[in-house]
Amino acid sequence: MSSVNDFGAALMGGKVRTVDLTHPLDPDFPVIILPEQFGQCAPFKIEEVSRYDERGPAWYWRNFSCNEHTGTHFDAPVHWITGKDIPNSSVDTLAVDGFVRPACVLDFTREVAADPDFVLTADHIRDWEKKNGEIPHGWWVLLRTDWSKREWNDYLNLREDGAHSPGPDASAVRLMIERDAVGFGVETVGTDAGQAHGFEPQYPAHTLLHGAGKFGLQCLANLDQLPARGALIIAPPLKIKNGSGSPLRVLAMIDA
Repeated sequence: MSSVNDFGAALMGGKVRTVDLTHPLDPDFPVIILPEQFGQCAPFKIEEVSRYDERGPAWYWRNFSCNEHTGTHFDAPVHWITGKDIPNSSVDTLAVDGFVRPACVLDFTREVAADPDFVLTADHIRDWEKKNGEIPHGWWVLLRTDWSKREWNDYLNLREDGAHSPGPDASAVRLMIERDAVGFGVETVGTDAGQAHGFEPQYPAHTLLHGAGKFGLQCLANLDQLPARGALIIAPPLKIKNGSGSPLRVLAMIDA
């Protein structure tokens, strides 16, 4: 049997379990809020077209609209200015093999519970690697913080000086690039820390990762159900022409 057939047999035989890492798209789901002088991310909106009634007697369907970066979503390299000149860097032109990759899950829930402004550094990653092995080339790096378990009115954690949420510094991002990670995923609304406008460089996850052709995943859920190594992540964005990103359904395959 082929490797694909073996995997299919394991899946159908109950040896593989599928975990949904996605929040439902809902009008109440928080979106990132930028300073007033910038354009804003549109929340998810939905409108009923018909529901087995005079508008359509046999069918139910709805129109929806949202920003490319609403809800659980994918960031393509072209999303950031540092990635704008990378060939084939929008969601419709990216190589599709990058959408199905294994993952390392870095658990820093304790640190984030003590400090919502926790900053992930290269030293943190190296300490994790001493216990779990080096991050393999081409894998996702997912930061588990349990931020997804917050109530929506506390999800952005906004204060007068902006959002306060965890994220990486430049040293951590550079190490991920050195490890040739396919991308970086988080439970928060953005891959950067809430106060990353004050980092050097500003917004290192976006600036450095996308400049290196890497991907981002935001607003993930259920990372607490994944092992430290080896979950298979399936994260294909919608094929939007010239798209900078896309809402998507992120799934993880793990041993049952």
